[in-house]
Amino acid sequence: MTTLICLGYGFCARGYAALFAGHFSRVLGTSRQGAGAQGPVELLAPDSPGLAAAISGEAAVLASAAPGEAGDPFLPALAGALERGSGPIVYLSTIGVYGDSAGAWIDESAPLAAAKPRASRRIEAEAAWRALGARAGRPVAILRLGGIYGPGRNALVDVADGSARCIERDGQMFNRIHVDDIARTIDAAFRLGFDGVVNVVDDEPSPACAPVRHAARLLGRPEPVAVPFAQAAPAMSAMALSFWADNRRVRNARLRRELGVDLAFPSYREGLDALFAQGEGSAGTRD
Repeated sequence: MTTLICLGYGFCARGYAALFAGHFSRVLGTSRQGAGAQGPVELLAPDSPGLAAAISGEAAVLASAAPGEAGDPFLPALAGALERGSGPIVYLSTIGVYGDSAGAWIDESAPLAAAKPRASRRIEAEAAWRALGARAGRPVAILRLGGIYGPGRNALVDVADGSARCIERDGQMFNRIHVDDIARTIDAAFRLGFDGVVNVVDDEPSPACAPVRHAARLLGRPEPVAVPFAQAAPAMSAMALSFWADNRRVRNARLRRELGVDLAFPSYREGLDALFAQGEGSAGTRD
């Protein structure tokens, strides 16, 4: 493949391009702001004729835009071009599709039990991309991501600018994943032409306060005062409450076994340590 097409050029797509754009002779990304350039990436409007033309050829396609109330933002207009094209497809989803497991360990065999509208739309989008791949004879890797962090988007920055909160709820666990490990997984899926579902999460689910406290220690700052969930919940947005509605521990054995990815940052500690060494948490590091 000589072309990479990023349908949605957000945090994960930018992270992938920063590390692996050199694997391609041409990199395209969609932007609502229209055509332009961002480093090695050519930015196009989502409705650009040039985008549809490129998709109709041989290309690796990275789809990372979240579905809205009307469904996936790209499939209605580009399904025909995608079916004419060739090359592997990677779709970035979320472990939110599993819903609540009451803190139990789950893997890719777990039922998709999410009831929240946002997660339900993700389930539908996953199925639509898989169906397109089956029609077109193209491999489609569904990567279900944990809580994403990386440069400019991490607990170090939150602690430094005073926005960090430490909310505690007994037994509540969250999986996270560093954007560089996401990028390495995307690259493995493209290289192998992987077809299937993989959880892309760290090895160590942990409470919400754990990375905040670690970040505070690294920066030599006081830890934010812990607030019980029951006290914090009344002031939370609907989106924040949906984040806290599900409690699960997600396994990543398939990530290693089938994609051969060994995490560079197996927990939030290694990830935050590396980001701290890069200067995160100093002035002007928020993305």
